[in-house]
Amino acid sequence: MMKKTSLIQSPGALDKMRVAGKLASDVLVMLDEHVKVGVTTETLNQIAHDYIVNVQQAIPAPLNYNGFPKSICTSVNHVVCHGIPTDSKILKDGDIINIDVTVIKDGYYGDTSKMWIVGNGSIMAQRICDVAQKALYAGMSVVKDGAYLGDIGAAIQEVVEPERFSIVREFCGHGISNEFHHEPQILHYGKKGTGMQLKTGMTFTIEPMINQGVWQTKVLADEWTAVTKDRKLSAQWEHTMVVTDNGCEVFTTRPEEDLSFLNS
Repeated sequence: MMKKTSLIQSPGALDKMRVAGKLASDVLVMLDEHVKVGVTTETLNQIAHDYIVNVQQAIPAPLNYNGFPKSICTSVNHVVCHGIPTDSKILKDGDIINIDVTVIKDGYYGDTSKMWIVGNGSIMAQRICDVAQKALYAGMSVVKDGAYLGDIGAAIQEVVEPERFSIVREFCGHGISNEFHHEPQILHYGKKGTGMQLKTGMTFTIEPMINQGVWQTKVLADEWTAVTKDRKLSAQWEHTMVVTDNGCEVFTTRPEEDLSFLNS
């Protein structure tokens, strides 16, 4: 159940979110050289944890969140989201992995994720990762004051479905500020002109999860790890942003990204 909280953030809150978002994106940039064949997901977790705590002087939000045991989520191949890092999960040539990082700094959250292809990936691996990123960007491109939540989902569908991938229904983006998750829920499918109207100062994530096969998922016995029901590949990218008068400002952008298509 999401708590009631202010949906419009103050200028001071937005400044803190800019800092937290930059820290979260910096973790993904830092991890880049470590994501390679032979590394365990627990090693990636430990590297990220130490960097967040010791270098950034911040808090890894997932750690102990509703019992989650690690500091990042590592979702490999058919894992859709909330994969738990372990010593036994060793990255192999051709794997795809999503790493999801959320950092708390001065009480505010920055939440972001990206895909890697480990070693030499298949054409399908490359395709699903690329389409998932395009889907995120399509959703972001329609965000502005006066737009509707349904516009975001519709824009994502227009990218994903012609490519014959499916969009996960059970998980969605979320409001975020000085709480990890609050309203509004950001569905990654929808109809233009429907749902809540966006207002300048709203902060949330967009994080479409797309599957190679069916959209249905299953949560494993650990009560966290969500996998595709048909065990086919899944990919996801995520950003945290604020609605502006003419577009959105992304708090978690990375140096390799060109987000000049957004009007902020």
